[in-house]
Amino acid sequence: MELVHLGHSCVVADTGSARILLDPGTFSSGWETLEGLDAILVTHQHPDHLDLDKLPALLGQNPGAELVVDTGTAQQLRERDIAHTVREPGETFTVGGATVEVVGGDHAVIHPDIPQIANNGYLLDGTVLHPGDAFTVPARTPDVLLLPTAAPWLKASEAVDYLRAVAPPLAVPIHEAVLANPDLHYQLFSNLAPEGTEVRIAPRGVAFAT
Repeated sequence: MELVHLGHSCVVADTGSARILLDPGTFSSGWETLEGLDAILVTHQHPDHLDLDKLPALLGQNPGAELVVDTGTAQQLRERDIAHTVREPGETFTVGGATVEVVGGDHAVIHPDIPQIANNGYLLDGTVLHPGDAFTVPARTPDVLLLPTAAPWLKASEAVDYLRAVAPPLAVPIHEAVLANPDLHYQLFSNLAPEGTEVRIAPRGVAFAT
């Protein structure tokens, strides 16, 4: 599978049989001009994961792409009359020739006073896991974990513990746009990763094979 990190939580995954865009949000760039997408997968409703203002143009450029969202995002899309498909954890569906499993359920706790919202994690072809804003440990180990790096709901030790719990062969840090200097966190992950896990930094817009 070929991946391109477009900043923060936004990733393009080319499985060989499907081209999938995940989380085109306001902290990411380069996704606005993409064409030839088979699906757009959204983990949850926060703007850094879905730019509602730019979404209609992206859908117009990709008329064959299925927009797949969680239950919370669906409400926002209905208000704007944007066609979409709702998927929930436990479901499995296909996009082109790719298989997508939905995992998770709830966004990580930001603060007890802030209600939790729905969050879908997506496991692509059983190999690449995008957890959204949650620490969901899948039933089986993926080849690649897209690892959240920093957020109001996250502290570095929790990200390290999540990395160790999943223990994938490859971890690619994402969700880094809130940091002025993410290299400090990246080094922490590299130093504290479990044995057998490579932490690979993916520069924005540069494709790499998993």
